[in-house]
Amino acid sequence: MSESRRTFFRNASILGVGLMGWADTLRAQKSPPQSRGQSARQSSSAPSIRMESPDIRDLPFALDGGTKVFHLVAQPVQRKIVPWKMLDVWGYNGSCPGPTIQVTQGDRVRILVENRLPESTSMHWHGLEVPIEQDGVPYVSQKPIAPGETFTYEFTVHQEGTFFYHAHSAMQEMIGLIGMFIAHPRENHLPKVDHDYGFVLQEWAVLPNSSVPNTADMEFNWLTFNGVAAPLTTPLLARLGSRVRLRFVNLGMDHHPVHLHGNQFVVTGTEGGRAPESTWYPSNTVLVGVAQARVVEFEAKYPGAWMIHCHLPHHMMNSMMDLLGDSDRQIMTSDQTEMSAMEQMQTLASRTGFQHQHPSPVSPDAGAIPGFPQDAFMEMGMDELVQKPETRGLPKNWSAGMMGMMTMVRVLPEKEFDEIAVLKKSAPPAEEPRHDHNS
Repeated sequence: MSESRRTFFRNASILGVGLMGWADTLRAQKSPPQSRGQSARQSSSAPSIRMESPDIRDLPFALDGGTKVFHLVAQPVQRKIVPWKMLDVWGYNGSCPGPTIQVTQGDRVRILVENRLPESTSMHWHGLEVPIEQDGVPYVSQKPIAPGETFTYEFTVHQEGTFFYHAHSAMQEMIGLIGMFIAHPRENHLPKVDHDYGFVLQEWAVLPNSSVPNTADMEFNWLTFNGVAAPLTTPLLARLGSRVRLRFVNLGMDHHPVHLHGNQFVVTGTEGGRAPESTWYPSNTVLVGVAQARVVEFEAKYPGAWMIHCHLPHHMMNSMMDLLGDSDRQIMTSDQTEMSAMEQMQTLASRTGFQHQHPSPVSPDAGAIPGFPQDAFMEMGMDELVQKPETRGLPKNWSAGMMGMMTMVRVLPEKEFDEIAVLKKSAPPAEEPRHDHNS
């Protein structure tokens, strides 16, 4: 790094601390009890807590001297996005999105990218400042990685923040070749967070009775958080009184206004890193644009199961066009009568293995009203099919209204939080996505 760049970042850091100083009193009002009284000028050298990416694993590394060595394998993957739908996508190390890379600011990293795809690929480190020969643009900064070949990327991570890696090819991005790259700061940001969660936002265009996304189509009918759609998404857990960080990464075709129920948050970072506290303001919906990252933080002051979802209406539903499983016919997204709707949904329930619940009531003359049905008969409660420690204690039929790009944060009293934490530790490993080791 040149001396001018060092000077720039040093001065920027000093300026940022100065800008945050005026907000000491405001932070004391916003912080949980254990954080009150801390000054913005204080810093902590304690290690950052690990970011959790629900339904995605971290990528392990080996040490070669002072260098962290990672191995990424690009390959075809089968990803179950809801209990009744499997997609044939592409990913890394058997996962779509790819496994999360977590490092610390200042780390030297070496990343071996092995190509087991049927075509050439490359890797771009989105938002990271790397030497040009590590930038991953085919023919501009490197030759494409041919099938069966491995390319080694190596650089020092001098930034901190929420970044991501992806193939530098439009169609390959849309079929799943993306993962999160988290660079934790050398010293924790203040106020400290107690929980840190990350999400990759993706959309898929899948024709009825097909399992392969059409990457040239813009009619998206499946929307996912970390590769799964609700109700298969894993709820987040937060201890009552804690501070929570949520990171969102978007590499699709649509912008996503992500809304948090019942709480106010502040946007504390982007794909460029931490934002000065002078720019923070209360909100409960953040627009995550294409190729952007947004980081928000909030105080978990209110107990309950609070929804987090993209607020675009069509992104709050799952595709209902191939529930019958027949290759020669489609069904309506919602049927016209209660009896036919129950029969339709029971077809899915019988095939998938859950007990379909009775839908919400409708009026006796509903069929005479223009526009009916809209949401009627769309509910599909399948609590037993998606149960896991994080769903323990949720109300009966909680899964009926969970669809699309949606999850929840469960703010729990200490006793209940600790009980579920124990269950999480003893739970069997999550189902592995299927992939072809020889591909």
